[in-house]
Amino acid sequence: MSSVPESSSAAGPGGHVTAGPPASVTPFPGTVADGGTAAVAGPGGDRTSAAPAPGTGPTSLQTLRALDSGPRGLLESEAEIRLGRTGENVLPARRPVPWPRRFLRSLRDPFTSVLLCLGLVSALVSAWGTAGVILALVGVSCLLRSAEEHRADRSAAALRELVATTATVVRRASDDAPPLEREAPVADLVPGDVIRLRPGDLVPADVQLLRDGLTVHQSALTGESAPVAKRALDVPDPALSGAGPFAQPQWCFQGSSVTSGSGTAVIVATGGATRFAAAHDGRAGQRGTSAFDRSVQGISWTLIRFMLLTPPLVLMANAALRGRGLETLPFAVAVAVGLTPEMLPVIVTTTLARGAARLARTSGVIVKRLPALHDLGAVDVLCLDKTGTLTEDRPVVAEATDGMDRPDPDVLRWAAVSALWTLRLAELPSADALDEAVLDAAEECGPSAAGEVDPEAYEGVAVLPFDPVRRVATAVVRRPGRLGVHTLVTKGAVEAVLDRCVVGREERDRLLALADRKAETGLRLVAVARADRVARAGAYTPADERGLTFVGLVALRDVPAPSAADALGVLARRGVSVKVLTGDHPGTAARVCADLGLRPEGRPGPDDVVTADLVDALSDKELVRVADRASVFARCTPEHKARIVMALRAGGHTTGFLGDGVNDLPALHAADVGICPRNAVDVAREAADVVLAEKDLTAIDRAVLAGRRSSGNIATYLRITLSSNLGNVIAMLTAGLMLPFLPMLPAQVLVQNLCFDAAQLAFAFERPAASVVRRPTVLRPRDFLRFITGFGLLNAAADLATFGVLALALHNAPGDGGETAFHAGWFTENLLTQALVMILLRTGRTAAERRAGGPLRTAAAGLAAVGVVLPLTPLGPLLGMSALPPLYYLLLASVLGLYAIGLTAARRRYERRHLPDADPVREDLVREDEEERAGR
Repeated sequence: MSSVPESSSAAGPGGHVTAGPPASVTPFPGTVADGGTAAVAGPGGDRTSAAPAPGTGPTSLQTLRALDSGPRGLLESEAEIRLGRTGENVLPARRPVPWPRRFLRSLRDPFTSVLLCLGLVSALVSAWGTAGVILALVGVSCLLRSAEEHRADRSAAALRELVATTATVVRRASDDAPPLEREAPVADLVPGDVIRLRPGDLVPADVQLLRDGLTVHQSALTGESAPVAKRALDVPDPALSGAGPFAQPQWCFQGSSVTSGSGTAVIVATGGATRFAAAHDGRAGQRGTSAFDRSVQGISWTLIRFMLLTPPLVLMANAALRGRGLETLPFAVAVAVGLTPEMLPVIVTTTLARGAARLARTSGVIVKRLPALHDLGAVDVLCLDKTGTLTEDRPVVAEATDGMDRPDPDVLRWAAVSALWTLRLAELPSADALDEAVLDAAEECGPSAAGEVDPEAYEGVAVLPFDPVRRVATAVVRRPGRLGVHTLVTKGAVEAVLDRCVVGREERDRLLALADRKAETGLRLVAVARADRVARAGAYTPADERGLTFVGLVALRDVPAPSAADALGVLARRGVSVKVLTGDHPGTAARVCADLGLRPEGRPGPDDVVTADLVDALSDKELVRVADRASVFARCTPEHKARIVMALRAGGHTTGFLGDGVNDLPALHAADVGICPRNAVDVAREAADVVLAEKDLTAIDRAVLAGRRSSGNIATYLRITLSSNLGNVIAMLTAGLMLPFLPMLPAQVLVQNLCFDAAQLAFAFERPAASVVRRPTVLRPRDFLRFITGFGLLNAAADLATFGVLALALHNAPGDGGETAFHAGWFTENLLTQALVMILLRTGRTAAERRAGGPLRTAAAGLAAVGVVLPLTPLGPLLGMSALPPLYYLLLASVLGLYAIGLTAARRRYERRHLPDADPVREDLVREDEEERAGR
């Protein structure tokens, strides 16, 4: 099929290969690293005069000359020299990071760094108990982060499992020896090697076809579901000007597979220089900051400002007003520790791990990176490909019409005759999906009536399988009773079939226009033609595909997945918008999305679909606006998908991406949370944060619900803990300035924190409010600051009111008895107010949910009991506390009652202003949905 003969002198006179370095060929026409025009480099890297015209790819002869090779292949000795120079044809592996370095790198987290500093300062002031607890929590946090980073280093090793292990290479032992084909390890292939490709082969490197033609599945690289035709390019084709690398017919890329046809190709790039390696290079493997990281860092820096400000204020105030010096440093450190939610790493890990374990047990969904479960709960945009998610991975026949666009079942039956005998007689690696769809549709039509075509009545004689150059397949059949007659039934691309039919120019243009109108609606078209020939014993060739009679068109469409429409509706009600990023034709994508009700701004049609060409023309700021508005993006390459995802994140969205191929790796890394099905390629599973049991939107909905439940518990913990801690710190600072002694000893602060921390573990097991799952859960630092400031001041007011109670109850206490009693009284009040906060400050709950029991109510009751009983036990005097008079408890009950009333009123006001109005019907539906899923 190519004009490059086996005896071509592309490799120099006599086929001699020079000793210079092999040339480099730009395998992506139209662009080079500096953005200039692509050109072919000659031996030694010099630009040759054979460079292709701007915007077109090099021809076969130009590529062979640039690589200093020829159709007869390289010499074995030259191949060894090039292998030593270019290295093995394997994917580059990253050097693993040692564990100590990972552990130290984890300390860069701002919250962990502050905890470490507080722990070291506590040790310096001999607060060994506080230091031990804080440093232990720092160690746990760093170990968790180190373990997660270890997972990422295994991705490069898994990539080797996706590529072929051997390939058929053409080489010569000497200049005069004939070329011989042999199986060689893929790792030994070098640029300039000539290889043979056959059905079922994996393409071992980036290659350019020299002869023949074939079809390849490159969906792992582009996401395009249909096989793509490839052929040798003998002369520069101006029509390819501006086309992307995957649209060039002469290029085949590592990671794709041959579905039909065969060909001879020359290798132009190996190892780390291939397109396959570029899809997951070091930059692609570096995940950006996720929604969880951004939320925790924002809250952490808010706390850091408070904690860094607190100790100096305590020291300066006590020095100025009380004349105290460094003896108040332990108290100042204890106050800063009291503001710190030191249980945050434990609560977060326990909550997320419990949610992930439950999700794996009930839905088969595996969460590989625990913070990704929170990110799932915060997702408000989900990006995905349509194939296998919105549609089943198979086409079906939509209609069969004659040349006048009238329904005609005979068109379908003639197509079934061709498909049936093509599958039976041709040696194909796998059945063609279009042929199977045609046969299924013909079977559903039922038996043929008198005068209609009956596919079962014909016997196969020969078959000319589909190849990408002819773009048609022909079955030669005979019918018993019709002696001496063979019937050729041809089906394939509309234009290719019409070229073989006896039709006038006007009729041909009319039929092509009809086919174009149907294709724009998202239909795939197969033209059918036939002709009777005199029976013969000789073989049939493509030359016999002439003088055919046009029969009609068979239109096929993608089948929407049964659960897709319902799942899209559920996700929309959850506040998650779905955007389709596909490599398919814009019309195909538009039709599927219109069938499912997923329409950009409610208007179906290809004009509403954003194509990759438009994405390339937009600046980053313009793409942010377009990505926010559009729902469907077609003809997307891996880079387009990643850029669209990053634009959505730049627009303030928390983005999830569902992908299963190598082409999805950049987008999986660019998203806040990467999702893939269990049957995805190995590298996609390694790169993903969440692995689904199957590629199903319903499973994603369940994962989103689990993420929102876990995030809701974490948010509740942070609100309650921080507001309570802030109130205690304000009261403690005020008391420290008013009293002649420290309001609480450092040991008492530590014991109080440990009791509160133990009770807070119940947050990991609490059932969140049903309203939590109605919308994405996002931890916004400003919202938290507003919440903890308001309720912290209310808590501080209750603590300061306790001063009056203690002054009234202890005004006659002698000597040190008043000081120890004051410590006991404030210790009890602090734990009781914290127990009240745990119960009353859970926002967004119905009255029934507040009355229901649960681990949090049990923990709050235990915390209150410890606050009342501990000062009365033998541990009380050891901690510097003594028994309190009965009058104190009566007065304290009054203070707590007023505090509970004020807390409830403030919570209701907050819910009215900051939480959406509750929809009772919708609330019931959400609650029933939660209970049903919990039962399963």
